[in-house]
Amino acid sequence: MDNFLTSTEFIDHEHPKIRDFVEKNTQEDKTVKENAISLYLAVRDQFRYNPYNIDLRKSTIRASKLLDKDNGNCVEKAIILIACYRAYGLPSRLHLADVRNHIATERLEAFLGSNLLACHGYTEVLIDGNWISNTPAFNKELCEKLNVEVLEFDGEHNSIFQEYDKTNNLFMEYEKDHGVFEDLPVDFIINTLLNHYPHFTQSNLPEGFSFLIDEPHKND
Repeated sequence: MDNFLTSTEFIDHEHPKIRDFVEKNTQEDKTVKENAISLYLAVRDQFRYNPYNIDLRKSTIRASKLLDKDNGNCVEKAIILIACYRAYGLPSRLHLADVRNHIATERLEAFLGSNLLACHGYTEVLIDGNWISNTPAFNKELCEKLNVEVLEFDGEHNSIFQEYDKTNNLFMEYEKDHGVFEDLPVDFIINTLLNHYPHFTQSNLPEGFSFLIDEPHKND
């Protein structure tokens, strides 16, 4: 279990920025479960969801670097929360899956060329001996805009993407499970994304979108 508490290349939870963020969003007189919820809410709502900019450069994808932004995609927000949980002393890990977004915006589909969100990332945290999933990706304001219930987390039950919106239309559908990881598998994510979205290698992505990696990457 120690491997889900250690500081890694990308989950650098011993960094002062992570420690400060955890201290600001937890309270000594609260229970472990209450503080786990508080950290989830802090990451969910203090960082606006932004799927249009994918930056997998090793110098920028570390949790401590991500705290400098006010937005992030699902993987970035999951990495921040995992680092916070480990800093607090809770074992945590990254879970990756491909999901089908049935209410994808035209802008997002124009970027992806599909309504499939490959390598969606969310968090698993160990509380009271149980691994529990939570998904801090969609901030409260975005959920209200998309007409879906805000994803809450009670520290006891899994909280993953909503299957239906408020009018019972199909919203999110999980298609492929890639499993759990103790650190961010950058090369695996890059390969998976390029398999689904080979146009990401082009230099003329639509305005407002970006796909950044350290160097030209050969798709396996």
